[in-house]
Amino acid sequence: MNQKQNFFKGIIKENPLFVTILGTCPSLAITTSLENAIGMGIAVFFVLVLSNLIISLITVNPKMKELVKPVRIPVYIVVIATLVTIVEMVLHAFLVDLYNSLGVFIPLIVVNCIILGRAEAFASDNKPLDSVVDGMGMAVGYTLALMSISFFRELLGRGLITIWGEKSVNPIQLNLVPIFEFIGIEPINMFLQPVGAFLTFGFILAVLAAIANKKSAKMASEVKQA
Repeated sequence: MNQKQNFFKGIIKENPLFVTILGTCPSLAITTSLENAIGMGIAVFFVLVLSNLIISLITVNPKMKELVKPVRIPVYIVVIATLVTIVEMVLHAFLVDLYNSLGVFIPLIVVNCIILGRAEAFASDNKPLDSVVDGMGMAVGYTLALMSISFFRELLGRGLITIWGEKSVNPIQLNLVPIFEFIGIEPINMFLQPVGAFLTFGFILAVLAAIANKKSAKMASEVKQA
């Protein structure tokens, strides 16, 4: 597997949220807004890439790997917890609104199955560069998944998407409320509730499964004809 395949597998074939279904609960909880999704994605990117790098550097030496092996999970958690603490302090200092919005889900990154899973399944058995690329691909795939869920939830639930805060001088906005009013409907508040998160997540999974099944059927048909 080359570096390009290593990177893109986390976005498409092994997307941590849409394919391996890891970290579902915190992911659905914070996708009430696109801004939250982007903020969480950046935080996970930082933690995942650096934790993969550090853990790979620890285990790349065979003697060190053998020494750490009996207590590898606590070691991984200490590394991840340290990085999450740094992220939390930075958000608290410079992005207070985002920090308050994400709340308890920032420290819960420590126990996110995606980060610990990549440490155990990939970083501990691969070289530092490969581990960094793997972390980048998984983090980008996770962020795109969060953004896609939050986009539909916020758009349908509020009719308005605002990025970088409503108090910002130049916020980025997508306002569909006038269109909703024109066709005589109101934003569906249900999509901002937990049930809306599961409905959106399930619908996206269904669409992706339909696309995958269609591709598989096409490939099978081509093989049969050949």
